[in-house]
Amino acid sequence: MRDLASCFSEHAVQVSDASCSGAGAAETLSPSAPTAVVCSYRLSLSSQKQILVSLAWCRSPLSQGLTLTFDGDHAAALKLTTHSRLFRKLKGARSIDLHGFAIEVHWDLSAARYEAGPEPIDGFYAASRKLRPGARPAEWCLVSRQEHFTGGSVYAARTRFREAGPAHEVRIQCGGEGEGEGAKQPGLTVWIDRKAVMRVKRLRWNFRGNQTIFVDGLLVDLMWDVHGWFNGSGSSHAVFMFRTRSGLDSRLWLEEKMVNGDREKLDFSLLICATKAM
Repeated sequence: MRDLASCFSEHAVQVSDASCSGAGAAETLSPSAPTAVVCSYRLSLSSQKQILVSLAWCRSPLSQGLTLTFDGDHAAALKLTTHSRLFRKLKGARSIDLHGFAIEVHWDLSAARYEAGPEPIDGFYAASRKLRPGARPAEWCLVSRQEHFTGGSVYAARTRFREAGPAHEVRIQCGGEGEGEGAKQPGLTVWIDRKAVMRVKRLRWNFRGNQTIFVDGLLVDLMWDVHGWFNGSGSSHAVFMFRTRSGLDSRLWLEEKMVNGDREKLDFSLLICATKAM
């Protein structure tokens, strides 16, 4: 019987071996720019209470903004947009009441640098604080990242599948790969670091599915749903999710240092949502 690692070897992403990159068409594709990015973090307080904090960056031709939400409570959300006095200040602080206790939110966007997307690439911070005498700082981890696109058929995102792991470029092409027969029989291709890890043909028939890939020693479930892309009306959409499997038994290999002192959170999801232009 083949061992578990060899069963998934054909889908492994070997980012350290340049000769196996298999770039091909991935280098020639021009991806669309995201219109919104949502990052969700799980905070573990010294009281053992956990809080889910979401940062949503958005950009449109008329506005740009950041929304901070705590535990999904939109009544306690902090919204900073180009139409608000708070966002124009670029730097400040505000107190928010959440479940009966106060949270101080500090932000500084004065030196933020942007590229094509709504999320700054560096030069910014947004922090929340709830401290009492003698309390230790909260522990946090990124549990999900969502990127939303409008128009186009090629989408790219950068992410880490584990907290201390390397950053990877995930690139997706959904639709025909050319004219004529290629356009009539659209397909789906997914690259990670310019290596094709999945190809789906006859996408109109295989509009939903999943496949397991191997990234950085972790099993990652890749799921797609493009039914609305081909059969929807109006703003048709497609959804792609990459989700790491939780638990140490999900690893195909473990370095000794990870076994002895691994505190990484493995339950991470990358969600890419695409909408056809109206």
